[in-house]
Amino acid sequence: MSKAQTVPTTASDPTVAAAAAQFLSPVVLGLQALTINGKQAHWHVRGANFVGVHELLDTIVAHAGDFADTAAERIVALGLPIDARVNTVAGKAGDTSVPAGFTQSDELVRAVITDIDAILVDLKAAIDGLDEVDLTSQDVAIEIMRGLEKDRWFLVSHIAA
Repeated sequence: MSKAQTVPTTASDPTVAAAAAQFLSPVVLGLQALTINGKQAHWHVRGANFVGVHELLDTIVAHAGDFADTAAERIVALGLPIDARVNTVAGKAGDTSVPAGFTQSDELVRAVITDIDAILVDLKAAIDGLDEVDLTSQDVAIEIMRGLEKDRWFLVSHIAA
């Protein structure tokens, strides 16, 4: 019988875990904020494009929640906690672009795009920063960016002339 080999993982390297958490945590917080603010937008959209925007926002909220879960689970899989409680998310999100009340669809779509753009900045930093640290975590960031850019494209198409 041969002895089972121990395969080193990035989870066993605290430097890798810390770097992944440093780059992915802002992404998680931004996506959690998008989940909350996107639902706010979904409930309050008004105008001729109501049904399309209302339904699209529900899809984007679902995607944002899934993306946040993927990034948070990567951090936890590496052995570190993630603080995505409401107060922490609010601190990261600051003032959101999404208005509090009923808003015309074009204005609301622009506000959600602005919030997505802020997350894309964090994702780009994560992709660049993780390039030589942890390719698996970088893959997570790349996949999230791909999906979020697609959602952004759908929103932009609603307001494009």
